[in-house]
Amino acid sequence: MKKQTVTAEDWIAAARTLNAALPNLQRYDGATVVIKLGGHAMGSDEAMESFARDVVLMQQVGVNPVIVHGGGPQINQMLERLTIKSDFVGGKRVTDLATVEVVEMVLSGLVNKRIVQAINAAGGKGVGLSGKDANLMVCEQADPALGFVGKPVGFNPDFLRSLHAAEIIPVIAPIGGGSDGATYNVNGDTAAGAIAASLKADRLLLLTDVSGVKDNTGEIVSEITPEQIRQMTDDGVIAGGMIPKTETALAAIDDGVRAVVILDGRAPNACLLELYTEHGAGSLIRPPR
Repeated sequence: MKKQTVTAEDWIAAARTLNAALPNLQRYDGATVVIKLGGHAMGSDEAMESFARDVVLMQQVGVNPVIVHGGGPQINQMLERLTIKSDFVGGKRVTDLATVEVVEMVLSGLVNKRIVQAINAAGGKGVGLSGKDANLMVCEQADPALGFVGKPVGFNPDFLRSLHAAEIIPVIAPIGGGSDGATYNVNGDTAAGAIAASLKADRLLLLTDVSGVKDNTGEIVSEITPEQIRQMTDDGVIAGGMIPKTETALAAIDDGVRAVVILDGRAPNACLLELYTEHGAGSLIRPPR
């Protein structure tokens, strides 16, 4: 077996990296950072392990992390296994009673506990929740035509703050309960944005399978204002699947989140690069300073 040789220069480079990170370590000490986990970062055990280590490290240096996750591919696989067919209205899945039961089972069970287990294995204290727990995210029906698809309307941020005080990392499945007693499935990005807003989070990190917002030349924009986002959307530069993510970002900022970053969850240590390096990662969206 060939062993990897680590030289003195490698250790010196690592020390310099830590030294350069000091201002940003101080900047985020005590900050609340909500991370929407989805895409490639959930796709392999190696990626999940790396993500969990990053989150535990963030907490170790003073950040209060909150994880909100999706799980669309896993839901689709389970629906297929159970031979439950879905109807679509305007390209959106109709979530009937049978489907929402599967959604809750997969998100609150299989997916949620996998993330919690990875965080605990990395030395953290992760606890799995859904929006139903402690009324974290109360919902109402978003559109009767779509069935049990929810819109978040009420929150319990104090409960999340109590978990942070106990050094517990909350991992939240985007399932909410309604005042009507129903269970609602909420889009993961929407849930993350709403929870971040309820906490007045310092950062919302939307991990995706793209590198960020691109301009009309195809280049990634490292920093952009909400007004520029709106103009690029009107001009058709921002289109397709990026629109829901930028809409989530704008809504979160309007409701009190200081800044949102759309970044590539496929990149190793993406969260650490964004928070603790001058270069950052992805596209930072915030009002002009």
